[in-house]
Amino acid sequence: MAQVLDEPLMNLPTVMHLISSREFYGAERMLLDHCLTTPGHHRVVLIQGPDALRQRFTAAGVDCSSCANFASWRQLLQQMPDAPCIINAHNFKAQVWAWLSGVLDRQPVIFTQHGFTPRSRKQRLYTWASLQMCKFPWIKRAVCVADSVARIHTAHRVQSQKLTVIPNGMHAPDQPPATRRRLGPTSLIGFVGRLSGEKGPDLFLDALIPLCQTYPQLRAVMLGEGPEQSRLEERIKAQQLQAQITLPGYQQDMVSWLQRLDILVISSRTEGTPMILLEAMAAGLPVVSFAVGGIPDVLDDGHSGLLAPALDTQTLQQHLTTLLERPELGPHLAQSAFTVLKQRYDLPELVKQWSAVYQSLCGSQAK
Repeated sequence: MAQVLDEPLMNLPTVMHLISSREFYGAERMLLDHCLTTPGHHRVVLIQGPDALRQRFTAAGVDCSSCANFASWRQLLQQMPDAPCIINAHNFKAQVWAWLSGVLDRQPVIFTQHGFTPRSRKQRLYTWASLQMCKFPWIKRAVCVADSVARIHTAHRVQSQKLTVIPNGMHAPDQPPATRRRLGPTSLIGFVGRLSGEKGPDLFLDALIPLCQTYPQLRAVMLGEGPEQSRLEERIKAQQLQAQITLPGYQQDMVSWLQRLDILVISSRTEGTPMILLEAMAAGLPVVSFAVGGIPDVLDDGHSGLLAPALDTQTLQQHLTTLLERPELGPHLAQSAFTVLKQRYDLPELVKQWSAVYQSLCGSQAK
């Protein structure tokens, strides 16, 4: 993908992106697309990032390196031939490092807030700390991927002038994909994401196990890795559904999987604007989801997707049954969702919004 350069090179900001990451999931996908399409000089630094992830960014044409600790991050900043104009931190550990760098270097800092997962005491502490850090003057902007994320900042009295909502986006195809879904009792239903509590893989099984017992030819696949994997496998085995519900692990080639799936389920307990939702919309895949985070901002229930109240697995199951029993509904939902993607989440328009943020901050000094 070629980098978009609409402005003279000398006027473009230099942005150092900092992220603590082990795998290529939604935030990483967003960051890669962002670096490739947003005008400016972008460098990505992975906190203790694996070589495979660094190589993925590098192979795509993004300058990417890894730091083992805060001292090596500081050394990297000092060795840069052109000091970063802006630091953009993408999750909590990165935000702590960026906050400290703002103190030491007086560089303007942006927090990209992809969403919060305050389920445990530790996660609640991280959420609180992230929101408190936003209030300091060297944190110039908190860019939230959904209105729901911005509302959390407002509730914690983060200054409104610091808040900007820019949802995730992607390059939408020029034309919607041809209708090819085989909706019915033999459908393949997919879950895509980290197998951890915030993504709700257990809630996915709550809805899918009764469906698989009702429809013996139904198939489901859970794509991803994480700490819940062994427990999920035990549940499936206890119900003797290993032939119907499979866990192939983390997959790099999501395009081919989205072509194979008939329905995508998003059973997350919390979300921002998930990239897998946008990818499903681009692939012409009908989506059934909990109405959490920024998802209701994207999908209109009954028109471009089917939404259940948060944690309501019974309604989630009922929506899936509706799609299986009314196969004509899926293509209608998918077509409407594709139109929404083109109108509101096509990447070039969102790039303009990010460029405006960077240009407004370039050259500013932390107080």
